[in-house]
Amino acid sequence: MKKTITVNKEKCIHCGLCIKDCFIGCLGFGQDKIPAYRPGMEQNCAGCQHCMTVCPRGALSFGGLNPDEMQKSTFADPDDLLGMIKSRRSVRSYKQKDVPSDKIEKIKEMLSYPPTGGNFDNLHFTIIVSNERMNEIRKITYDAISSLTPESPMYQMKGFVEASVAAGRDIVYAGAPAMIVAAVNKSLFAPGCDTVDPIIALSYFELYAASLGLGTMWDDFAVTVAAAIPEVYEKLEIPDDYKLSFILTFGEPAVKYPRTPKKNAHSIKVI
Repeated sequence: MKKTITVNKEKCIHCGLCIKDCFIGCLGFGQDKIPAYRPGMEQNCAGCQHCMTVCPRGALSFGGLNPDEMQKSTFADPDDLLGMIKSRRSVRSYKQKDVPSDKIEKIKEMLSYPPTGGNFDNLHFTIIVSNERMNEIRKITYDAISSLTPESPMYQMKGFVEASVAAGRDIVYAGAPAMIVAAVNKSLFAPGCDTVDPIIALSYFELYAASLGLGTMWDDFAVTVAAAIPEVYEKLEIPDDYKLSFILTFGEPAVKYPRTPKKNAHSIKVI
């Protein structure tokens, strides 16, 4: 999106909120007290669109967007949101059917909105949405694990995994019909955010998936397998300039949890 700003002079009330909310300081009052880029500052614009979204009259447009066509800001009821957070469970039992395409489209829209630590567009997501494709990955995974030798760093997993398979369990992917893989650009991120940004996005995904009636599981087994078995990593189709961060399996749960657990935070200090 081009970093352009246009202002409807008839709507603008010269309140300066767009200028105050520009954290880089790109904007200032120009001719007739109309907001505009300060000289030489357009190149520094982060493209965050705060100037457009904060305008009370919808007078300012960023990148040619029409403020009147933007969705109105909404916020969840805090008790409902807390209830959903408490109700979240790691789901390890799924219905063996593909996630409906309309829910996948909603997830794709949502993934444009999670924040990043440095306001960089630095994430890649691979969403595997068919049980058939998941079964291909499962076969590659278990075939590779069964052939591990004692020299392999994953060899200690072999007996554990094989025992689970013998019991009819998919210990690596929990029998999930879908999976989301988050990867981060190897060079485009703020210091320290290469590990944080993908987890922020996946946390947003987890809560939104719950609102769609989908279950999720943070899958460290899948991450370990993808990092160690090239044939599995290849199936994730992560671009060369990105590195794998984490994986969540998801799908329609085959189990319901009618009540929340009782938990206490291990350590909180309020100063």
